[in-house]
Amino acid sequence: MASQVNPTVRRRRLGQELRRLRELRGMTAEEVADRLLVSQSKISRLENGRRSISQRDVRDLCGVYEVEDRRIVDSLMQMAKESRQQGWWHAFGDIPYSVYIGLETDAASLRVYESLIVPGLMQTRDYAQAVISGMWPEATAAEVDKRVQVRLKRQDRLSDPNEALRFWAVIDEALLRRVVGSRAVMADQLDHLVRLSREAHITLQVLPNEVGAHPGMYGKFSILEFQDTLDASVVYLEGVTSDLYLEKPNDVQHYSVMYEHLRAKALNAEQSREFIERLRDEYAS
Repeated sequence: MASQVNPTVRRRRLGQELRRLRELRGMTAEEVADRLLVSQSKISRLENGRRSISQRDVRDLCGVYEVEDRRIVDSLMQMAKESRQQGWWHAFGDIPYSVYIGLETDAASLRVYESLIVPGLMQTRDYAQAVISGMWPEATAAEVDKRVQVRLKRQDRLSDPNEALRFWAVIDEALLRRVVGSRAVMADQLDHLVRLSREAHITLQVLPNEVGAHPGMYGKFSILEFQDTLDASVVYLEGVTSDLYLEKPNDVQHYSVMYEHLRAKALNAEQSREFIERLRDEYAS
């Protein structure tokens, strides 16, 4: 499902290149902002790929950095043009986590830890409907339906015959016992988890309550990795009003170590499947 021109990824790569050019000139973001009469935060957002980059922005920055090779300038201008194209998610209007969707669409592998709700890529329609309605009580039926549609569309990454996402999920026992929607919804949801857990590119592990304290108690997180070495791994932390993307190697390494500890404490894949099957049968009865 990864698109040939993913605007989110293009923005990241372009931002990284602009940061490299700035550092080669020995300039700070504040100095560049002063030269262009813009805010320092704008320069930072351009470099971290969180803001659309216009061809004019590229032209102005190349001027400040005294880039004389026209081929480099033309290449950066083309990346800026591609970064402003629309991904599939734009058809659904304003989606607050669209940056994450763009990254997920292009990722080669994804590791997630969830403590309260079933991971979005593994939710059934009824479960997604119930959980989105419950978490967003002021939303209209149309707004809830739009988010459900986006969530289901994202799941295409797990069934892409050409480039299925390598997906690893560690989930807390508590989310399996929280009744979302109804017991019938939960029985169907857990049956869906069992089916997904049998896919070769999906690994699902349950972290049982009996393990006590563990690193995941800080909260849920996701680690995205990409096929292209130009694209650095990203740790995604979802918030209520804003999200956090960590790309510094030390931060990614810290969360990767945390994830290994969670994997070690969790039931293995077969034990996890049996655990979920027992709970499914309880809900069904």
